[in-house]
Formats: sequence, C-alpha cells, structure tokens
Amino acid sequence: MDASGLRISTAVFAVSIIYLLVCTCPVSSSISPDSGVPSANQTFNVGEELKKLRRIRAHLKKFNKPSVRTIQAILKFLLRSLSFLFLLFGFRPQSPDGDVIDCVLSHLQPAFDHPKLRGGRPLDPPERPKGHNTEPGTEAQNFQSWNMRGESCPEGTVPIRRVTEADILRASSLARFGRKARRPALRVVRRDTTSSSHEHAVGYMSGEQYYGAKSSLNVWAPFVNNRNEFSLSQMWVISGSFGEDLNTIEAGWQVSPELYGDLRPRFFTYWTTDAYQTTGCYNLLCSGFVQTNNRIAIGAAISPISTYNGGQFDISLLVWKDPKHGNWWLEFGSGVLVGYWPSVLFSHLADHASMVQFGGEIVNTRPYGIHTNTQMGSGHFSDQGFGKSSYFRNLQVVDWDNNLIPPTNLRVVADHPNCYNIQGGINRVWGNYFYYGGPGKNARCP
Repeated sequence: MDASGLRISTAVFAVSIIYLLVCTCPVSSSISPDSGVPSANQTFNVGEELKKLRRIRAHLKKFNKPSVRTIQAILKFLLRSLSFLFLLFGFRPQSPDGDVIDCVLSHLQPAFDHPKLRGGRPLDPPERPKGHNTEPGTEAQNFQSWNMRGESCPEGTVPIRRVTEADILRASSLARFGRKARRPALRVVRRDTTSSSHEHAVGYMSGEQYYGAKSSLNVWAPFVNNRNEFSLSQMWVISGSFGEDLNTIEAGWQVSPELYGDLRPRFFTYWTTDAYQTTGCYNLLCSGFVQTNNRIAIGAAISPISTYNGGQFDISLLVWKDPKHGNWWLEFGSGVLVGYWPSVLFSHLADHASMVQFGGEIVNTRPYGIHTNTQMGSGHFSDQGFGKSSYFRNLQVVDWDNNLIPPTNLRVVADHPNCYNIQGGINRVWGNYFYYGGPGKNARCP
C-alpha cells in the first residue's frame, strides 16, 4: 500500500472509532465557546457546536494556504490519527517531529492578504548594516527539527507551519488566537510590573534613535506550569508613547503550550502597532510579515538546545531598517534572511525606534494563589554563569547611517529579582552581555 492509501485507511479507521465512541457514550459536558475547555455546567448544544466548528474551519482556510508540497512524517500522521485511543489507554507517544510544514508559493503567503500589500511579491534582499560579518559556510545550517534531514521547500515557496483545529481550540477565544493577551500599555515592556501577570528580566537602551539591533542568545527548554503561561527570550524594537499607539517588532524563542500544544522552544516573531490591542500577531498567523526564506519555518521547533552544565547552543538575531525602502528585515542564524515587516504596517516604527530591549519574559497566573514555578531562560539565576544560566551576548544597535555599533547606555532590570534576576557585563569576546533567568517560585519568591 502506498503512503496516500495508508493515510486514507488510517483516517477512515479513526473516524469510524470516533463515530462509535460518540454515538454510544452519553454526553455530559460541552466545549466552552471562548476557551475550548470542557465545562461541566453547560448543556451540549449541537447547533452551537456546529456553528463554532464552521467558524474554526473558515479560519483554518484563511491560515492554511494551498501548498505545492507538505513535509510530514507518516509516523506522525498515524500518531495524530490515533491520538484519542492513546489518551484513552493512558499511552502518550512522542512524535519525532511536532510540526506539519506546508510549502506555499511566496506570493500567496498570508502577508499579501493585507489591504496595503495585496497583489505584491517579496522584495529582494537589502544591504546589510556596515560592520555585520557572516561566517562563511553557515548559511546552510539547519536550526529546526523539521529540516534536520536536509528537507526544505522548493525555490519560490516559503515553509509555513500548519494550523490545526486543536491549535485554535487552545486559544482563549477565536478572535485572540495567535495574539498576545491585552494588558495595560504602560506595563507592556520594561516597566514596574508588580500588578501585572507579565514578568521580565531585560537589558534595554533608550534616549536615542535606533534603526535596528543584533544579539546572540542561547536556547533552552524552560518548564512552563500551565497552558495559560509562557516563557520566552527575545529582542524588542520599540517606538511610541507606551500608550495605545505602542509599536513593537519582536523576535526570539518561546515555549508556549497554548500556542503550540507542547513544551518545545520555538523560533517566533511578533508585531503590533496598538499595544497588542487589535493589530499584529505571532509568526504568520495574520497578514503582515513577509517571509522570503524557504528553509526557516517561523513557529517551528529549534534544535539542538542548551543543556545544564553541558553543551550550549545559541542563535543570532538581527533586525534592521532597510535605508532604501524603510522595511524592517530579520536575519536568523548567521547570514540567513527570514523576511521583513513592511514599513506600511507601522506608525512610529515607519521612521525609527526609540527603545531596544533584550531579555526574558514569563506569564505568572499565580496558580493556587502562589507564584508560578514557570522558569525563565535556563531556570537558573544569573549568578551561576556560563553553562548554567541563560545569556544574551554581543549586543549591538544600528545607527542612522546603517552601522552596527555597541550600545552606549545599556541598563539591566528585573521586575521580581527574587524570582528571576539579571546581571550584565562587558569583555573583549562577548562585548556587551548579560546573564538572566530564574526558577520562579522558591523560598524567596513565594
């Protein structure tokens, strides 16, 4: 039997089992229209559930564009098809690859659904900032699990992680899928967050005009306590008044059970022009970011990762404003262009940034009324140093003349230093750097 026949047979078998289970078992709860979490207090309403399913499938058609190729292991398809049986009997198999990647024609990617970009095509690569050196031979390196065997999408296409019904059902609502939670604008970034669920340990620069930033950071797989929390390490390029007109461009790695359904660290991007209210999204989950690379899948798992007292794996990120067209470009790794945020998306960032940040962020939902034990970075405090603590190194910013230069006024701050802390330094090899992170709940962080 060929692969397509195996898929069909497995799918038919899975659907038949589901039918028998549904038709022979009483229904005692329904799925909440907002959260996707079963609620014992609600009566199962077939009509409402069917409407919700239709809305979800309509969204899936918008997210999942027609592909010319799909990269997916047969084993993974079998495990997903039979996952309800594994859960029924308490068996949780691990797929070797958690993602399905669709190769979509570059001019059909989600970005070109945007009214200001409709009908366009990706632009050619811009001039890199002066002083930017790429290491020869590193462009072909694989940083993600899905292409470890050398797989990539054909030229003229971009790899896009497929969105599933389960992904959408984990979101707090259909409207908020793929977006960060709304929160007070003055507490979005590097501000005292004692009354906010978002906690940070960051290095930041402000007071000048910035046209980009670069850094290297090591990748970990921190523990995340529950689906409503996340842990991330990223760069922020920021402009605006820290009110409802805040513009940000963000890139890094994150562990987010709600967004991805697992605890793998994943490469991500984000943008907003109104302080996370209604604009912007993660990755390619709305129209905006234009991808140009056929080997990097935004939202896919990063591999390898760092180990405590063992090998360290870090990635380099560069975001800079193209002097010619004004778009903000993203480089991942060494010399690998991922794509760009068109300048037409932004108000303040259409000109320049007024602040740059690097560091970690977690969400603390205070489960059971105590501080979360969700980890930041490696899950260890900054004073443990190399091989044990998470770090950002070789911090740089881009000036008005497209030069990469060291920061002149780097400051470091942690909202809750007994839970997650940070300490900076400078040397000849790492330039400006800092260690950061922590375990969350501990004797000094109740």
